[in-house]
Amino acid sequence: MEFITGRHIPRRTFVRGMGATVALPFLDAMIPAGRVWSRIADDALPTRLVAIEMVHGAAGCNEWGATQNLWSPEAVGRDFDLAPTSLSSLEPFRDYLTIISNTDVRMAEAYQPYEIGGDHFRSSAVFLTQSHPKQTEGSDVYVGTSLDQLYAQRFGQDTPIPSMQLCIENINQSGGCAYGYTCVYTDSISWASPTEPLPVIRDPRVAFDQLFGAGGTVEERVLRRRTNKSILDWITGRIA
Repeated sequence: MEFITGRHIPRRTFVRGMGATVALPFLDAMIPAGRVWSRIADDALPTRLVAIEMVHGAAGCNEWGATQNLWSPEAVGRDFDLAPTSLSSLEPFRDYLTIISNTDVRMAEAYQPYEIGGDHFRSSAVFLTQSHPKQTEGSDVYVGTSLDQLYAQRFGQDTPIPSMQLCIENINQSGGCAYGYTCVYTDSISWASPTEPLPVIRDPRVAFDQLFGAGGTVEERVLRRRTNKSILDWITGRIA
């Protein structure tokens, strides 16, 4: 057994030690409970599906950008070239990539004259459902079950959390946005059923609590956040 003595500990050594204590819980959380990392076979790890919507598109994903190959490779097939594109940073993983180009969101286009102008407000709901949303500003929404939820129904049952919906901007799940469409269509890409949009999480703390667990009352969660602050938070508070 080792005892703490009055010996001097270099500051850098202390900081490295603190880093290790912070990292260990995350390492443990990344693998199934009771498993040793070296004993986990690749086929034992759950396969994840991540769908990311870029509402306004990516640089070069329009018709002109396609001719410049800013987003999609010029060479198609097995020997595609990532070098001149925005995807060049993925070159080390090219053996695991499948790039699909020249797609369109036709279901977001207007079907009737009174739907003209609402393409942008339909597109988020169409992204993973590929269904044409019902025009409404009320609660009687209807579009389709999204791809991610079909996947979660099949594979998500083997994980503690079948699916999570995250966002990085403010959302408004009530009222109408424009052209006779409710904001639910604009702010929801995941649909458990044609009439059941799934809410998204914007607060990182809420997402963390869902992943790693933090039950109890609101007061208990506030107290836990205070006691779980890092030494850097404490030092910042003393300096401020």
